[in-house]
Amino acid sequence: MAIHLRAHAFAANPLRGVSASTTAVSPSAAAEALRSLLEPSSLAAAAADAASPQPPHLSKILPFRRGRPLARSPEPPAAAAAPAAPAWRLAWLPPSRVPGVAPDAFVFLGAHAEGDGKEAAAYWAVDVSDGEGTRVDGGSGDGDGSAFVDLRTLMVATDWSDKDAMGDLAIAGHARALLEWHHTAKFCGACGAKAVPTEAGRRKQCSNESCKKRIYPRVDPVVIMLVIDKENDRALLSRQSRFVPRMWSCLAGFIEPGESLEEAVRRETWEETGIEVGQVIYHSSQPWPVGPNTMPCQLMVGFFAYAKSLEIHVDKQELEDAQWHSREDIKKALTFAEYEKAQRTNALKVNQMCKGAEKGQSITEDLKVGSGEPVPMFVPGPFAIAHHLISAWAFEGAPKLPSSFSNL
Repeated sequence: MAIHLRAHAFAANPLRGVSASTTAVSPSAAAEALRSLLEPSSLAAAAADAASPQPPHLSKILPFRRGRPLARSPEPPAAAAAPAAPAWRLAWLPPSRVPGVAPDAFVFLGAHAEGDGKEAAAYWAVDVSDGEGTRVDGGSGDGDGSAFVDLRTLMVATDWSDKDAMGDLAIAGHARALLEWHHTAKFCGACGAKAVPTEAGRRKQCSNESCKKRIYPRVDPVVIMLVIDKENDRALLSRQSRFVPRMWSCLAGFIEPGESLEEAVRRETWEETGIEVGQVIYHSSQPWPVGPNTMPCQLMVGFFAYAKSLEIHVDKQELEDAQWHSREDIKKALTFAEYEKAQRTNALKVNQMCKGAEKGQSITEDLKVGSGEPVPMFVPGPFAIAHHLISAWAFEGAPKLPSSFSNL
């Protein structure tokens, strides 16, 4: 079966886009309000009176530690024949519960009205990794229902039919990308002077008065492609050594300076498998903030690519293997039960972490869900654009090619 999402995972951020831009809270006004809330007198008052009225501009903070957002998870539902997995949510904190952090360390994520007629809330992210020994109130995984959880674990744990959970995942992905960019872009690339945050952390600027270069968040475009053998009704899937056993996926690679997206698809396919590609058809794109920390703002740009040659010569430095797979075999690999099992297993893992599982404790072995023989092969889950490229071809057939491409 094909799984259709409203949008790719990490896209459709409710704090961004046209609907969010109508909220009347500017980054500068939100930053000024947050700065006033972080004054020692304001923090002391908030700590003394937890029931005190909310300030004119409500600020909500999402702490990160070593790239992990703070998440909450309720107790799983009462035992039943097939209980639902617990749903995680981001653990937003008021400024008073993130003590000792400089105002410039906060990154503005956007604003959103809390309800009809209510004041819009400003949402922020902050990295508290430097305070490893300092407890962030509500975020130490000590049984209070919250913990810092790896974003990949949250990604797999997210129920893709839950709009609110998918929205939280998109917010967390955006926040992680910005915070990692701030961590890596500490100095001006033109003169080497210190780069300081501006526009509520959404930009940076060189501190050298003779330079003043404006620095924008980095985006790393990646092409990801399903290579199709149209005549034999097959698709090319590959394995990397870092993949979990039995998982196969699409080819992918970074775009080089001076080449188009289509050229990158052809070059990467040729370099990794020796397959020559002709027609290249765009499918969709997906932000991907769960790559390496040195490349936190990847944008996956998905394509169908049509093979002009069929003999595979794998570059063993890039791939472990690459093979042609029939449509029927790929349909079998798109096993909904496998994805549902992985989602439930990771949701329970998040729940156990938030209940205070000790650091280093093996959780996954105690949370095996389901039984039976595993499928011979599977492809990435619905959280990845690779899944939707493969599923679209397997269940809907190859897209029609424009006649203008027939000679490529």
